[in-house]
Amino acid sequence: MNDNPIDLDLHRGMAAQKSTEIRRRLQDVQADQAQVRARQEEFEKFLLAAPATTIAEVAAKARYLLELYSRTQDASDPRRQKLIATVLEELKVAED
Repeated sequence: MNDNPIDLDLHRGMAAQKSTEIRRRLQDVQADQAQVRARQEEFEKFLLAAPATTIAEVAAKARYLLELYSRTQDASDPRRQKLIATVLEELKVAED
């Protein structure tokens, strides 16, 4: 018996190799997205754990919510994008 593994990818055609690579990368992306969602959920629980006690904490929470909203379809309007950008800039001042 031979202990050296055989790289099956080398014995497949280009289309099969590409298909395999697409599946592998898609699984990586899906795993990364699941990790991001879990971290986001943990962060949101942290934000909800206690009320903000300073204006900087309120600004940080508002910044987070505005950034989430800015990625939605409702926020795609150029006027809303400009308003969001303006408020985010103003929040920087409040956080400092």
